[in-house]
Amino acid sequence: MRMRQLLVSGFALFAMFFGAGNLIFPPFLGKSGGQDWFLGFLCFFLVEALSCVGIYATIHAGGSVQSMHRSIGAKPGVVLNTAAILCTGVFIAPPRTAATTYEMAVRPLFDGIGLLPFSILFFVVVLLLTIRPSRVVEIIGKCLTPALIVGILILIVVGIVNPIGEIAPSSSANIVQDGVLAGYQAMDILSVAGFAIIIQDNMVQSGWKTWEEQRSHVAGTTGVAALLLAVVYGGLTYLGASTGASFGNGLDQAGLIVAITQELLGQAGVIILAVVVTLACLTTAIGLFGATASYFQRLTGGRLSYRVGIVLLAVIGCAICNLGLSTIIAAASPVLSVICPPFMTTVVLLAFQSWISRPGLYKGAALGATLASLLLALHDYLHIFAPAELLPFYSYGFGWLLPAVLGGIIGALLSKPAAAQN
Repeated sequence: MRMRQLLVSGFALFAMFFGAGNLIFPPFLGKSGGQDWFLGFLCFFLVEALSCVGIYATIHAGGSVQSMHRSIGAKPGVVLNTAAILCTGVFIAPPRTAATTYEMAVRPLFDGIGLLPFSILFFVVVLLLTIRPSRVVEIIGKCLTPALIVGILILIVVGIVNPIGEIAPSSSANIVQDGVLAGYQAMDILSVAGFAIIIQDNMVQSGWKTWEEQRSHVAGTTGVAALLLAVVYGGLTYLGASTGASFGNGLDQAGLIVAITQELLGQAGVIILAVVVTLACLTTAIGLFGATASYFQRLTGGRLSYRVGIVLLAVIGCAICNLGLSTIIAAASPVLSVICPPFMTTVVLLAFQSWISRPGLYKGAALGATLASLLLALHDYLHIFAPAELLPFYSYGFGWLLPAVLGGIIGALLSKPAAAQN
């Protein structure tokens, strides 16, 4: 019985992480990586695997809210958590999932359906499937995820058995950078806070209330999710690599995955793709809605109920979705480039909480990452801070790393030792 619950929970976590971005980035990475596709996959998966580690570390530290409070302080913790939740659960990810479903699943097959009626239908379905919080993990893990995995595996297996073409030499100037940035753009790391709430709530409902009781289940859940992500990402990256010598370079991420399925399975492939994209986006939206509504219910002390939160999320998501996919992606880029670094820094440090005795290390590292990411964003989008390019790892998208390390060292030196969190 416990193994069954672990598998359901692991499948659910995989599905919550595996959204449309996770579907379209690996094939494009594989195409540009060519013969170096496996290296690109490893770099992409490294960033994504950090999200699974973050779930374990966050629950170990007491949950998303408690872990942030104990590390960087109550007020900064609320600000950082809320900023991440607003991105992943309110203004960016849910509208993007609906818009992506429309562009890749609905429009190619049903050109007469407009974005507005589809977005209303999409968010009504998400609302109905998340209005009862106790059923979120069950619905995703038992019903939607198996169908999602089967659809993806069909594409991967057919592509391996009957490769589209020879794998060409790499056309990427820096496949390591491409892999890291692709994982960074998927923004799963920002979902850690919300998804940890869902996994933890599910364990409490199952009767496991202490960390000693939860430890093995959390490790198993994150392990199952990481394994599934590795298999799927590896397969999709290979599919992209197999098109290098056959497809031109004019396809974008969405166009490439459509072309792959068309080549492998014809019109049937397009239909399978529509099902896969719809399930990927739907499961992600369900997970995000459940996590976001639960978070704000806790943050407001119950004044904003779970069900009211779900309704508000559906209305906001529908409104933003109708701005269009390209507008949502363009508007999200500078916001994510500022929010991701301090959140990633804190999550990584939480994984080593038992060895950190000075709380100032968390605060200094998060502050260093925040200030650096602000300057980097100003330069990347407004070109007003050229010295940012001199930072180590700038070309890999990690120019904020050294300031985070220096901030952590300064914070540790300025703070008094405290008992390590266990």
